[in-house]
Parts: sequence; structure tokens; C-alpha cells
Amino acid sequence: MKKRVLLSISVFLTIFLGMAPHLLADEGITDTEIHIGQWSPQTGPAAAWGSVARGTGDYFQWINENGGIHGRKIVYHMFDDGYNPAKTKAGVKELQEGTGIFAWACGVGTSTGLAVKDYLAEKNIPWVGPAAGSLHWVNPPLRNLFAVYPLYIGEAKALVKYAVEEMGKKRVAIAYLNDEYGKNGLRGATEELKRHGLEPVAEVSFEAKDSDLKPHVMKLRKSKADMVLLWTTVTHSAKIVGISKAMKFTPQFMSTSTCSDFPLMMKITKGAWEGVITGTLGELPESDHPGIKKYKTQVFDQFAAKDERWGIFYYAGIIFTEPMIQALKNAGPDLTREKFITEMENLKGFKGIGPEVSFKPYDKNDMYSRQGTRQTFLIQCMPDGSSKKLTGWLDL
Repeated sequence: MKKRVLLSISVFLTIFLGMAPHLLADEGITDTEIHIGQWSPQTGPAAAWGSVARGTGDYFQWINENGGIHGRKIVYHMFDDGYNPAKTKAGVKELQEGTGIFAWACGVGTSTGLAVKDYLAEKNIPWVGPAAGSLHWVNPPLRNLFAVYPLYIGEAKALVKYAVEEMGKKRVAIAYLNDEYGKNGLRGATEELKRHGLEPVAEVSFEAKDSDLKPHVMKLRKSKADMVLLWTTVTHSAKIVGISKAMKFTPQFMSTSTCSDFPLMMKITKGAWEGVITGTLGELPESDHPGIKKYKTQVFDQFAAKDERWGIFYYAGIIFTEPMIQALKNAGPDLTREKFITEMENLKGFKGIGPEVSFKPYDKNDMYSRQGTRQTFLIQCMPDGSSKKLTGWLDL
């Protein structure tokens, strides 16, 4: 009897130990696959930013075609949230709990990201490269979240500083989306103006659903601003500049990197975007940078849909995920979420086609343990939609 019990225990342990690696394995990863998710506005008021996710998808396809990551192929799950936080929350939860996602990449929007930030943090599911420069990602820092986008607050300060110090502007107005995205830009701009002993001559807010913007432009015009900083969606920014031109209101317009795709902006404004100054996320699309040339010929030309367009929004989806891919490679064949998080923390001076990326071991008192980039540079839109580089990389 005793021998039978011992034999039964031995058999049970053998079976259990054989199954244990699979029972304890992180969801979203198998011997052949890594499941990565992303939400994106393919429709709605921010649809112009939807190419970020399509760029990521083509980049992942290129990686798969070139052997994947230690023999594993990336299975990419992208859904359209229409820039609606409620849809973001429902879609992320459905994919995470129904399919099982190893990690999340990018995700356009501050308000949409805030809708799922706590959910992903509670489960310690890695999220790399939110496609928004919100201070909310890193203040306070979260162990699972790695920000790759330059902070909006720093970008707004850089634009205002350039306007005041280099262009002599004194009357600055701020037009912003009335959400966390817009308020981040507003905060940075007002802080920089205060540093120069100035205040905004107007603060005009917009709702995402607003379509008639003439009253808003009238307020800007009435302020007699000589510079207007736009922290709105692509659609709102295009309308403001177009309406202003029709009203013969011609301040220097400046805007965030979210409106830095100059060929697109020139097309939808019918040329009115000429002369606008923005920050930017990475090397210029027409540059000779080796990374830009590689991704243009090997990713975009080979995998992009016929109606896709090469531009900063498209390859921003690569900029935000280059560090993620490097950390996945560095983690080795025996991949786990913990190893991946450790390798993200170990990235120092990583340079792809965007700003330099560096992280540190998690420190709840140090937001820069999770804010990987502190750089942007300023560009101005030329008549043909190309970019004139006004500065080198600026440390924010």
C-alpha cells in the first residue's frame, strides 16, 4: 500500500512538474508567438493619427518576415477605438481577458490611455510607447509603463521659448483641446510664458466634437495675438488655420508634434499650413538618416497598403516600438514579462529614428525611471510641404 501511494505521488509530481512551466507561463506568449496589442483611432476626430498603428503593424510584419524574435512571430492585435475612451477600455479588456496579450504597444491619445492605465498597471502588463506625451504616464511612475514620447509640457515650453526669444513674440494665445492632452500643452506654455514675465493673451478651449470653429477663431483674433499655439486635433488645427487665413488673421502659428506631418497638413488646409512651426518626434521623412532609408524601403515599400502614405505619423508607430523590440531581443529565448521589464529598464542611450531613449530601474519617486525621452527639435513647414529644420535636438 505504501509503495502504491509513493508511486502515485511520484506520477503526480512528474505530471505536475511537466505542466508547471505552461501553467506558470505569462499569457500572450507561446513557443512560437508573442501577442502584442494596440488601440488606434482609425475613424473619428483623430483618424489622421490612425497611421501610427498601421506603421507599427507593418514594422512587426517586417520583423516576422526576417525571422521574428528568437524564433517567435509577433501576433499583432489592433482595434479601432475611434478616439473614444469607453471603446478603448472595452476593447483592451476584451482582448486581454479573451485572447491574452503579452504586452501593449503605443495607443494613441491621452484620454484613451488614461481609460486603461490603471487596469494594465494592476495586472502588471507591460505597456511601451504610449502615442502621447502626457505627464500622467510618469507622474507618478508605474512599474509596467515605459514612455517614449517627449513630454507635451516640455515640448510646449520649447515652442514658446523659441517664439519669445528667437522671434520676439509678446502676445501669445493658446488654443487647446479640453482634455488631458490639451491641458498638458496649456500647462507647459503658461509656465514658460510666466518665466518670461508674460501671460497668455487668450486661452481658447475646444471639445473634440466641436465642428463650427469660427467663434473660437474670433476670440483668438480679438486677442491680437502675434503667436497662436495649437494643442488640438489635426482636424481642429487645420480648420483654425484655414479660417484664420480667410479672416486675414495672420499670427505665427505653432503646434505640437501631433500636427507635424506637413504634407498631410498642407493637403487638408489647401496650403494654409505653410510657415507653421511644430516640434517633431523623429528624423525627417525626406532625410538621409540610415534608419529612415531602411524603414522606407524595407518596411513601407514592401508592406504598406497601396493607399498608405509615408510620413512622420506612419513611422511614429516604429519610433515608439523600436525600444520594445530591442528589449524583447535582449530578453533572450526564455521570455517572460519580468525579463522583458528588466531589459526595458536596462536600455541606455538607445538611438533609433527618434530621440535617444534611456530608462532606469523602477523608482516610485523618480518619474525619469519611466520617461525614456527628453528631446525634440523644431521644424517649419515649407511651401512644398517639406520641413525646414530650425534647431537641432533640444533637451527638454
